[in-house]
Amino acid sequence: MSNGPKITGLWVVDLRFPTSETLDGSDATHTDPDYSAAYVVLDTDESDGNPSRQGHGLTFTIGRGTEVVCACCRALAPFVIGKTLGEITGGFLKFYRSLTNQSQLRWIGPEKGVVHLATAAVVNAVWDLWGKVEGKPVWQLVSEMRPEYLVELIELRYLSDVLTKTEALDILRDLEPSRNMRLQALIADGYPAYTTSAGWLGYSDEKITSLVNEAVKAGWNHFKIKVGADLEDDIRRCRLIRRLIGPDRCLMTDANQRWDVPEAIEWMKPLAEFDPMWIEEPTSPDDVLGHKAIADALRPLGIGVATGEMCQNRVMFKQFMQAGAMDVCQIDSCRLGSINEILAVLLMAAKLGVPVCPHAGGVGLCQYVNHLVMLDYIAISGTMDNRVAEYVSHLHEHFVDPWEVRRAAYRLPGGAGYGITIRPESLEAFAYPGGAEWKRRLAAGRVVQA
Repeated sequence: MSNGPKITGLWVVDLRFPTSETLDGSDATHTDPDYSAAYVVLDTDESDGNPSRQGHGLTFTIGRGTEVVCACCRALAPFVIGKTLGEITGGFLKFYRSLTNQSQLRWIGPEKGVVHLATAAVVNAVWDLWGKVEGKPVWQLVSEMRPEYLVELIELRYLSDVLTKTEALDILRDLEPSRNMRLQALIADGYPAYTTSAGWLGYSDEKITSLVNEAVKAGWNHFKIKVGADLEDDIRRCRLIRRLIGPDRCLMTDANQRWDVPEAIEWMKPLAEFDPMWIEEPTSPDDVLGHKAIADALRPLGIGVATGEMCQNRVMFKQFMQAGAMDVCQIDSCRLGSINEILAVLLMAAKLGVPVCPHAGGVGLCQYVNHLVMLDYIAISGTMDNRVAEYVSHLHEHFVDPWEVRRAAYRLPGGAGYGITIRPESLEAFAYPGGAEWKRRLAAGRVVQA
């Protein structure tokens, strides 16, 4: 491509939705989430307010603290503004490292925490702009790249003891001749998904029953329920959902980091009666050996261990996979530092035979995941075996080009870019704290976050 548009500005919106009012997203650890995002827009010398020549990206948060991520996004602006798209994409890995390895900012990382969340928002916005300029959805942009070109974009640093650049290139080359065959399968059937929307911890039995029955009628076969606050309540709720979905559909459980290691093992033993496919985040997301102990104890019960939504970087994923501590890899499109790092994790998982079932939900994660599972299947893993991507129905109406799910499967996104552009009216209503919806709550005397 030519040098393309020049990035002339970066602005950030602290975007928050009051989902705590309905307990959407509630779990054993995060009891009152307000689904939120640090939303980044890259202006260019060709945009003049036109979204088709802007880059849009976001990082998912759950309320308080979003302002900190927004501040970090602004701290990255000097490393982006003034560059043309061609300058970035012509040396994308060098650009990526200029953000993740900046000699001063890396001190409050490196490649973890708020700095990495902000990096994801900014670099995802670059990927969105690239797709728009090329007139392609991001999944197509990536999956059509020659292996020799694609491998140069991927952050493989610190991984060579598990995945060398040569091995990554071999994986990509092996699948290149059959890419179109898998593309046709996706066009026909989509990518299988599971729903979490019926299983939030704060929901009543009546609401769970209604939502599960609706989902079964709509063709869903995989259901996830939040657990971890009270064992007897978990047994009762798992029994309820298993009765509603029958013996042949899949049930997953998610503790959201609630337990110590021995507690996780003992807690899951009575839940084995309900044949859960996995327990997700049973303990601290940083505890590789703890996950290993839990996985070893639960595999004889037929329960896998899934984790990754709060796995801080590719090096942590490497260790989980090396140790056999991760039966299911749950990449998060914002916790990792954009596609450049996500591709490295997908390649490690492909080499080691670990199924990838991405974490989604939140604000915009389904939008991102819709692209990631497609490019993984087409160009990297080449399989859907034991793979199913998370789906959450909340907040899709705020996006200009929302995901499409039919017959419990994600459908190929068709719009150019990463599909993360939010409607202007939603930005005006839910920007925090000055948006119309937050002002209305304040005027009505309702609690507004500090």
